[in-house]
Amino acid sequence: MKRLLLTAVLACVSWSSLPQTSSQTQEDTLKNSYLEKERNISKAKDTLQEYINFKKNIQLSTKNKDFESLGNAYIGLAKWHEDHTLLDSSIIYLQKAIAVYKKQEMSKPLADAYLLLTTNYSGTAEYDKGSEAVYKALALYEKTGDQRGIAQCYTKISDLLYYSDSYAEGAEYCKKAIAIQEKYGYDEDLALSYRRLAENQLFLGNLDESLANMNQAISLYKKIGENGPPLLACYNGRGNIYKYMEKYPEAIADYNRCYEGAEKIGFTRYMMPPTANIGHVYILQGKYAEALLYNLKAIEIMKRIGNTKNLWENYMHVSNIYSQLGDYKNALEYHELYEQGHTEYLNTIIARKDSELQVKYETAKKDLEIIDQQAKISQQRKTQILYIGIAGLLAIILFGMYFTLKNISKKRKSLAILNTELDAKNKQNELLLKEIHHRVKNNLEMVKSLIALQSAKLEDGASKEAMLASQNRVQSMGIIHQKLYQGENLGSIEMKDYFMNLSEGVLDTFNAEEKVKIECAMEDLNLDVDTAVPIGLIVNELLTNALKYAFPEGTKGQINISLVKENNDLLLKVTDNGIGKTEGSKPKGTGFGTQLIQLLTQQLNGTISEDYKNGTAVFFNFKNFKIA
Repeated sequence: MKRLLLTAVLACVSWSSLPQTSSQTQEDTLKNSYLEKERNISKAKDTLQEYINFKKNIQLSTKNKDFESLGNAYIGLAKWHEDHTLLDSSIIYLQKAIAVYKKQEMSKPLADAYLLLTTNYSGTAEYDKGSEAVYKALALYEKTGDQRGIAQCYTKISDLLYYSDSYAEGAEYCKKAIAIQEKYGYDEDLALSYRRLAENQLFLGNLDESLANMNQAISLYKKIGENGPPLLACYNGRGNIYKYMEKYPEAIADYNRCYEGAEKIGFTRYMMPPTANIGHVYILQGKYAEALLYNLKAIEIMKRIGNTKNLWENYMHVSNIYSQLGDYKNALEYHELYEQGHTEYLNTIIARKDSELQVKYETAKKDLEIIDQQAKISQQRKTQILYIGIAGLLAIILFGMYFTLKNISKKRKSLAILNTELDAKNKQNELLLKEIHHRVKNNLEMVKSLIALQSAKLEDGASKEAMLASQNRVQSMGIIHQKLYQGENLGSIEMKDYFMNLSEGVLDTFNAEEKVKIECAMEDLNLDVDTAVPIGLIVNELLTNALKYAFPEGTKGQINISLVKENNDLLLKVTDNGIGKTEGSKPKGTGFGTQLIQLLTQQLNGTISEDYKNGTAVFFNFKNFKIA
């Protein structure tokens, strides 16, 4: 009954772009239906013949050992399967083409095949494999100086970064691609790069810039006569921008343009995003019954075409919709599907980061090995030159002096080259270390997200509070690593800026931005990582306790943090003007935070003192301390 009702309602909304008129006779309807069937049959015959031709080309090319034609036939079959949303089969044929191009050392076709493989892996949400493929393509394009290929790789890397929520980095790659494409006039590629830039800027909150760049992409596509999927994707993207601008009628109009255009050319894959997005617009407007129809339809399309990379997001929307409609059984069922899909999504992101880091590590390792070999060769040459110099000195003193001076000159040049190489390698190692801190920070963010997912299932208040505290502790450590890879000095943290970031995060967690103000009254002070982490955890615990207990029933207040160096000691002070507590009283809650503060203070060879005259003040004195 529910399915029949859904079908009836869907017939009333704009799934179809075919107009219905009251004057249309039954004869005209039958005639149009017949013509449509004939067109579909003809199209199916052409498609089948195209597939047969590719197969024949493979057989003929293999027989004639025409490897270039063989690779092209595999590429053709891969694109055929991609057009029919058979991405797994498309990937298989691309891998066959890559094997041919590798064996024949055909760099340009090999790079192009890797780029196509990246697109297909992105479609199957295998972002780690996509990342590996695009960096292989980039290396080949850079080796041959193919500027168009390099720019296309930059755009594709930005796409992968977009799906791992690295929007700022993705936008920078788009700008690098656009600079190349505008210089050489690659308009079709340029349109895609503007679209990717707009998509990243949307999630950075730059809505006006995002809209301007998406309109630029649409103008470029219209200029070159593109009316297919690339333009339809831009309409869907512009709909997203309008949606977050809360211009809902304009958003739905663009989504319908995308859906109707995709339906017209029979491109089912592009019918899914606008369907899901119209549902999201209705959710934002509180129209949950209307939203449910669209989101269920989106899930149906995604399952049918085998594109599951955003399926978890639609499960989440449907779960929320059922919850709002009071259907908690279905809400729970879809929430479990969402959790499973989202966990898989997070795992693919982690795997992609691991893959990128491994590639960079192996590259740096090979470079170091090359430098070591060059140093050994240089040493051998120096030894040979020295022997020649000694022999020459024994034969003729004048020639010996000549060779000695020549040897000294070569040594100076070799040392200069080696110093240059070492400087470059130091910079590469610094970059690698930054990448490691970046990965640690991302992994801590993943841990925080997983804790949040787990705590959402808990009903016991004490347990949820403990999980929230754990999130904050993970966050305090994550900020440390974020500051390390964003800063110039990889060995130290500027504490005032760190405390400000930590304060914002804790206030956001307790939704207390309007209630409590946190001041950091201190000069700039750099500490090493081993010291900054425990001090950060101490301050995190004190801020958490103050927000939980010092300002009850919505009262406003202020917390002050200061950290100064005095002689050889480091003095930390955290005060609030809250209700305070009785001296010597037992800590509220589990007392774990208090124990953690005491242990961290002992670790840093420090002492604690407290004052409860006007609110709460906690003082720390860390002895014999060295500033980074």
